Amino acid sequence: MSFESFVCLRYLQATRKKGFISLISIISVAGVAVGVMALIVVIAVMTGFSEEFRNKILGVNSAIVIQQFGGQIQDYEQVLTTIRQTPEVTGATPYIYGQAMITTGKGGSGCVVRGIDPESAASVLSLPEQLTQGSLSGLAVPQQGEPPGIILGSGLARKLRVGTGDKVRLLSPSGALTPMGIIPRLKSCQVAGIFETGMHEYDGNLAYVSLNTAQNFFELPHGIHGIEVAIAEIYNSPALVKELNQRLGPGYLIKDWMEMNFNLFSALKLEKTAMFIILTLIVLVAAFNIISTLIMVVMEKTKDIAILKAMGATSKQITRIFIYEGLLIGISGTIFGLGGGLGLCALLKRYNFIQLPTDVYPMSTLPIKILATDVTIIGLAAVLITFLATLYPSWQAARVEPAESLRY
Repeated sequence: MSFESFVCLRYLQATRKKGFISLISIISVAGVAVGVMALIVVIAVMTGFSEEFRNKILGVNSAIVIQQFGGQIQDYEQVLTTIRQTPEVTGATPYIYGQAMITTGKGGSGCVVRGIDPESAASVLSLPEQLTQGSLSGLAVPQQGEPPGIILGSGLARKLRVGTGDKVRLLSPSGALTPMGIIPRLKSCQVAGIFETGMHEYDGNLAYVSLNTAQNFFELPHGIHGIEVAIAEIYNSPALVKELNQRLGPGYLIKDWMEMNFNLFSALKLEKTAMFIILTLIVLVAAFNIISTLIMVVMEKTKDIAILKAMGATSKQITRIFIYEGLLIGISGTIFGLGGGLGLCALLKRYNFIQLPTDVYPMSTLPIKILATDVTIIGLAAVLITFLATLYPSWQAARVEPAESLRY
């Protein structure tokens, strides 16, 4: 053990006999611990929200969407082959997207109709896992005389008051022009399943039909609106967008999930950064407690410092004694805070104490996601702040003049 560490520990032991200084030291440790614990929990919740939103969005939409300038993609089979041959692409499926009215004998509602290929959609979308009733195979080509299948969102099914096996009618306002005016297109379907994503925007407005049914309904006999692509690593999507642009050539509009949801994830990232800055102020308050504690220790130990200097201790050694003392308080608070924060996150994740309203949030419980990088940054930031708090009191201790302090 070095000379500075030995004196630092003796000073800490000595201050325990001084109730006021000891209390301030305990408050300083507790302040750092509370600040670090709050940072751990809040950043874990914000990270959990970002990941949960991302999973919900990517469960309904793909990582990359490919469209063609000017409207429909006609030769989409050839385009699909090119896309599936691209490295890191794990799946690709065509889609048709359009708005319609959906009605039953019990009511009606506007909806978004999405035509998908039941065979390839499972490799791109999370629809099979989101189904609460029925199956994706219900969208297959129906037998002669039977209506095609349709899968409704849970909110949309509740509004229409229908379940699996019930009949619904799709109504498109754009139809054939006759002397009597525009006759809307009608399509009868049978509910083949109900899905629930947890996001009201999708559950209350989205309906899936097969690609053939959508082509007939929207009068797209050989075309599609776009192709959805699934990839192995979603954070490699910008690089994959560039590669797909080179493979497909000009004329295609290719967007990844980051670009399509840029505003949402930018807002979540900004909120996470703002919360980190705000809660760091708690650690700063504790740092001021450390400064006041060390200043009072310096005032109390002025004679001791003078004697140590008279015996040959250098100013650098005196500085290090009080830096070590402040760091010991700060590191202790950081360790307690990390332990408390990680423990609280584990309890919140396991027992789900906090319930969220499902009509407001896309999840029913508080999402928790702990990242090693976040924990490391929080720990290092707390130690750095406490280190900076020790500099001024340590500098004051090093300025003590032995002759002046020992004169009386």
